[in-house]
Amino acid sequence: MTRYERTKDLQAPPELKKVHPLGKSPVITDDDHTIAETGAIVEYILAKHGDGRLMPPKGSEDYWQARHFLHYAEGSAMPPLFLMLVLQMIPDRAPFFAKPILKTAMEKVDEMLVKPQMALHLDHWERSIEKTGWFAGPEISVADIMMSFPVEAAATRFGYEYHPRLRDFLQRIHTRPAYRQGLKRGGPYAYA
Repeated sequence: MTRYERTKDLQAPPELKKVHPLGKSPVITDDDHTIAETGAIVEYILAKHGDGRLMPPKGSEDYWQARHFLHYAEGSAMPPLFLMLVLQMIPDRAPFFAKPILKTAMEKVDEMLVKPQMALHLDHWERSIEKTGWFAGPEISVADIMMSFPVEAAATRFGYEYHPRLRDFLQRIHTRPAYRQGLKRGGPYAYA
């Protein structure tokens, strides 16, 4: 396994262009296959190594819920979280005299756009795990693996005082041996 560290401006390092033409992460190489995009990587790993684990029975309601969250995590949940990060970075990188103006402008965009969007998403997540504590059925699935990152990233900004199911979800994820093994192998997350 080769680990690539992001640059100071949170970009993937140039060495990744040798692995994939976009030079972005995540990307995996397995045998002759190089696969980018989180959802595609997870689908590949499930198809090759899953042996029916982490995916509800095909065609069931839980199956379609898992498919929804597999793609929703990166397609809908992460964009406002990424925008939130960008809005925080802009004033920090601006010339000294522009910082106060940009900070005020970015806070306004955050109030008008990001916070309302995140409120919708957080409520959706909380309702989605209401019955079982998981995003797609009575046990952990690919949906929970994919959603763990947006749920965790949102927790750093919003907390879960008003979303106790999400707080409990994260606690269950954090106690899983596979999660701990992943952090041991890949290192802790840095969300900001």
